[in-house]
Order: sequence, then structure tokens, then C-alpha cells
Amino acid sequence: MTTVERRPDAADDSVGVLVSRASQQISELVREEMQLARAEMAEKGKRYGKGGGLFGATGIIGLLALQALTATCIAALALVLPVWASALVITAALGIAAGGTALAGKKQIARAGTPAPEQTIDSVKADLAEIKEKAHR
Repeated sequence: MTTVERRPDAADDSVGVLVSRASQQISELVREEMQLARAEMAEKGKRYGKGGGLFGATGIIGLLALQALTATCIAALALVLPVWASALVITAALGIAAGGTALAGKKQIARAGTPAPEQTIDSVKADLAEIKEKAHR
């Protein structure tokens, strides 16, 4: 009996090349998706930070409004008309400012959306669908 030497076919070479290419492309795809997720989370973090800062300002201004309201009540009892009227105007102005910052903070939080990286999730789902489609061909 003679030993038959098998030489790799060109088809075997191309399968190896294809597997190598697919592996490289998947690595690049995963890296790109991670970069996208990082960028998306950074943007959302900025919006949550702005919204949180505005809510913090709302708390401080609201506290000042309560202090002014207290001063208004004291002034109203001590001096019947002029002092409490001016204190009431300051209280109303602080209340309006607190309402404005609360609305601005709410708007920033709403613009940030959910904390999940939605664009990245959608992109990964699309990538998986395309890989499945090509695998079935």
C-alpha cells in the first residue's frame, strides 16, 4: 500500500481565509460598538449632570423662598402694610425662579432619555440580524 499524500485544496485555503477575515471583522465590530456605547453614555451623563445641577439650584432657591415667606409672615404681623408687601414680592419672585429652574431641570432629564445606550443596542441588534442572515445563505 502506498500512502496518499493530501494537499490542501484552494477551497480549504479560502475557507481559512474567510474564517480569519470574519474573526477580524467581528473584533473590529465589537470595538466599534464599545466606542459607540462609551460616547452615548458620556452624552447621557452630561445631560443627567445638568439636570441634577438645575434640580439642586431649585432646592436652594425653594429654601430661600420659604425663608422669605417666613420673613413675610413676621413682617406682616409686626408692621401692618409696607414691610410685608415688599417681602411678599420677593417671595413671589423666588417662587417663580424656583419654578423656572425646575422646568429647565425636567427638560434636561427628559432629553437625556433612558440611561441605557439605546443607539448601541439597536446597532448590535442590526449587526446580529445581518450575521444571522448571511449565515443562512
